[in-house]
Amino acid sequence: MTTTLSNGILTATIADLGAELLSLSDAGGRELMTDADPAYWTGHAPILFPIVGRLHGDRYRLGDTSYVMPQHGFARRRNFAKVAQDDTSATFALADDAETLSMYPFAFVLHVEHSLEGATLKTLVSVTNSGEQDLPASIGFHPAFAWPLPYGGAKEAHRMMFSDAEAGTIAEIAANGTISANPRPSPLEGRVLHLTDRLFEDDALVWDPVASTSVSYGTESGRQLRVDFPGMPRLGVWTKPGANFVCIEPWDGIADPEGFDGDIFDKPGIRRVAPGETHRVAMSVTLVG
Repeated sequence: MTTTLSNGILTATIADLGAELLSLSDAGGRELMTDADPAYWTGHAPILFPIVGRLHGDRYRLGDTSYVMPQHGFARRRNFAKVAQDDTSATFALADDAETLSMYPFAFVLHVEHSLEGATLKTLVSVTNSGEQDLPASIGFHPAFAWPLPYGGAKEAHRMMFSDAEAGTIAEIAANGTISANPRPSPLEGRVLHLTDRLFEDDALVWDPVASTSVSYGTESGRQLRVDFPGMPRLGVWTKPGANFVCIEPWDGIADPEGFDGDIFDKPGIRRVAPGETHRVAMSVTLVG
């Protein structure tokens, strides 16, 4: 099942599966998201929960017990219940059940709200600890935007402008998908990332931490997308060479350090959510120009 929101400026389509944004188009019907070519990646904009990235050996430890958890968690593969909707907003919910408890023995309620305001799509994700013990959780966004955008300009003319100056290094992703102890040089030229397939031959670019709170994406003279992510401490940028998309991924978690074997509560990027408390993160996408 899908839900469509529209305000005459943007139209968004969201799936019950993962509460995932499938499509975002402008008033002329031009698609701003990935073509989801199965030769590369069929995702669109999954919500990452309760982890971001890959665990060492796809396992985590809680006390003396080990649990299997797939990359980016399980929320993107679960059907959410739609709990509210009007013309321009919809809210979806996922709660623990027998299947989630088998890999993540915690009580939770995860809400995803998508809303349109003018030329902006806002996505708010919140997790509430509905249990009686602390909840370990990370949340991430993974939207894949059309590359090139449908406003003219070759792929190689597209770039990302970071809102703030960034450090001179970024994280290095190891062969097994975890984070190497050895950083790599940043590919930024000033605050600009000039997009080429070559950048992604060794997987994603990961800023940990990221100083910026927004990134503008597009050609220098054409219409652009501005992705705002205030309060999110990390950012991934990813594609597969040859694909017609690029992901701009604000995260509050991150993959395990290479060789990590500590408790889940000691994993970098994990938030400890107390019983009855709610952890919230937000991202917005604005069509500019």
